[in-house]
Amino acid sequence: MKTSFISNLSVQSAMRATIIQVQNELIDAQREVVSGRYSNLGEELGATTTRSLNLHRDLAMMNNLISTNSIVTQRLSSTQMAMETISNAGQTALNTFVALAGSTDSTQLSTAVQTLTDVIDQFTDSVNTSVNGEYVLAGINTDSKPMLDYMTDEGGAKTAFDTAFSGYFGMAQTDPATITITPSDMQNFLTTVVEPMFSGTDWTTYWSTASDTPVTSRISKTEVVQTSATANADGFRHLAMASVIGIELLSANLTSDTRAIVSNQAIKFMGLAINGVDGQRSELGLSENRVTIANSTLQAQINIITLNLDDLEGVDVYEASTRITALTNQMEISYNLTARISELSLVNYV
Repeated sequence: MKTSFISNLSVQSAMRATIIQVQNELIDAQREVVSGRYSNLGEELGATTTRSLNLHRDLAMMNNLISTNSIVTQRLSSTQMAMETISNAGQTALNTFVALAGSTDSTQLSTAVQTLTDVIDQFTDSVNTSVNGEYVLAGINTDSKPMLDYMTDEGGAKTAFDTAFSGYFGMAQTDPATITITPSDMQNFLTTVVEPMFSGTDWTTYWSTASDTPVTSRISKTEVVQTSATANADGFRHLAMASVIGIELLSANLTSDTRAIVSNQAIKFMGLAINGVDGQRSELGLSENRVTIANSTLQAQINIITLNLDDLEGVDVYEASTRITALTNQMEISYNLTARISELSLVNYV
């Protein structure tokens, strides 16, 4: 029989390696207890790891869509509030025009002009509504204030109207000689001169810096919807036109027949304005509904994917806790053995 010798150092080294391995296993087990998922997915899942990664990618995308849809909802809500205010202002102006009913009373006409001035101020403020630093009625030009102030002649629109009037009639609106303007002349002026001033390049020169293209947003993997409006839409142009006609011409020294032409044209365009704005509100309402439905669908898909991931990656937390206890006991035993071995020495027997 042959006797082999084993040094204390080799035993201690083996015990240290065991302790390191137990420590690593303990860390993995603790991580699994906290997360409820395998610590090393690749090792546990093998070839099905790709499925796990794909599910995580889809889950991240859907959570991102839910997050961005909250911003979309806020933009839509703010746009709806601004357009509701504009529609109400248009209705106030329409009621004012209808209430005049051919009146020539200077006090009533002055009151009507003041009301219309308030309407166009309210219109301008509402169009310039911003949320989180973005103008909701500027189309895709969200960083640019879309509506210029007519009453302060910010964009030169008032000067352009005064110039057009004096150029056509040879006098200013305040000239008493406006009494000589015939209904047919006024009708022709409004049709051939004023209407073109609120379309094409004149509108974008004197009134609006908005884009014709509204903002669109992706609300699901397959849906893209319009999520804002633009101040260049016909409803906004008509409201501005009707308001300006009333402000500039109602209080002029006109005959009752000529003033009736002014009122009738203003009523016509204000009606078109309200219909146009309300039409856009309806379209945005459909977008709001689609966002709500998309969020519900996304949440259902998120729940399904989460369940699949739990089945695929989930661990038995009770089993992992039991393993932690066993590993902890094993580590304590290893520490004790290492300590005893380190105390072995021939010196103790000499």
